[in-house]
Amino acid sequence: MLIDIHAHIWKGAYRQNREELLKAAVLYDITKIYISGLGGLYPDEKEIDELNLEVNKFMAERPDKIEGYCYVNPHNANSLDVLKNGVEEYGMSGMKLWVASFCDDPSVFPLVEKCIDYRMPILIHAFHKAINQLEFESLGTNVARLAERYPEARIIMAHLGGNCYNGIKSIRDYENVYVDISGSLFRRDELDYTVKQIGPERILFGTDMIGSFLVNLGQVEEADLTHEQKAMILYGNALRIFDRS
Repeated sequence: MLIDIHAHIWKGAYRQNREELLKAAVLYDITKIYISGLGGLYPDEKEIDELNLEVNKFMAERPDKIEGYCYVNPHNANSLDVLKNGVEEYGMSGMKLWVASFCDDPSVFPLVEKCIDYRMPILIHAFHKAINQLEFESLGTNVARLAERYPEARIIMAHLGGNCYNGIKSIRDYENVYVDISGSLFRRDELDYTVKQIGPERILFGTDMIGSFLVNLGQVEEADLTHEQKAMILYGNALRIFDRS
């Protein structure tokens, strides 16, 4: 079994992205792919509706392979309604926060509280960059503050925080924060380091597709981990965190 908890379809390339994801699912025998739609950095209500609708269409076309995140911009006035529609009408499995606001901005709090009610995870883009950090791009410290405020929330910090040696230290002590390895390209030892810091039970497999699937899979396969630990990362932890029962 293999579960990719972090993939995308991009505005303007929906059909191409769907085809690429399904091709990868066949080629690498992926059991499930969790996707969100992305476009502009600061999407308005119309763009958010379009992106979530396209994800819903893909979910309906391939319910055997595709699960969806409800993408929200917390600064849009209708963000709570968007989340409710995504979960209750579209059947989405989690909420996605990208770079429209810091994840610990007060505008996010009502959304997190709703996710707690729904018993579903929140996927948060977090990236620590040397240059070109976006204005509202969350860091591990932002994720940690949110986790401290809402210990009952199920939080996934994407990309190992963009720099695991910075991001993982921030969230290490918060048991409600998981991390995914998507987008953490070409650094062989990051997964081993992360396991030593937080254990394999809080690490999820993701690729940021449309991107390099094999690089992320290779990070797991080449890590100094047991078969059981790799199984946790590749699918076991995802089964647990997405279980809303």
